[in-house]
Amino acid sequence: MRQILGAIMLAMATTGSAQAAEPMSGHDQAACTAPAAVPADLAGWSAAHRSMKAAIKVDAASRALLKQGVAADAALVPTPKVAYAIEPGKPGGSVSFGGLFAFDVATAGRYRVAQSGRSWVDVIVDGKAVPSVAHGHGPDCSGIAKTVEYDLPAGRHLLQIAANGEQALTVMVAPVR
Repeated sequence: MRQILGAIMLAMATTGSAQAAEPMSGHDQAACTAPAAVPADLAGWSAAHRSMKAAIKVDAASRALLKQGVAADAALVPTPKVAYAIEPGKPGGSVSFGGLFAFDVATAGRYRVAQSGRSWVDVIVDGKAVPSVAHGHGPDCSGIAKTVEYDLPAGRHLLQIAANGEQALTVMVAPVR
């Protein structure tokens, strides 16, 4: 029975939703002595960060506009205060944090959302959640805990953050190269 349960859990982790899997890192972030290098398409993570507050309503998300390739140190709000466009797949409880952000895509293609936490991430296009196509984590000691990739059309999109354990979160959207 234990072997069957283990096989089922392994199958779910490798074939299930990219959102459901927690990123894994074998390195203890507390043991880091210097920031790690990041891939070229995430170079903005290592540069100066912008500060911003997450929006709590969809119609205010444009005031929380993420600039592509620039990391933002975001102040999130308690999850119960956020009026999400759609119910997040993992909404979090009353003690979690979340928020809404807008971002622009000039050219259709694959884009990566990188974050310092392990919150639930939804990208909303035309009122629907876009399925993720890949997920992972950043290099050890980079500060990137989780990445999620999406194939996106050109236009303005909505990024929903939910179920974050802390009020502060660094987040960035960048094209995958």
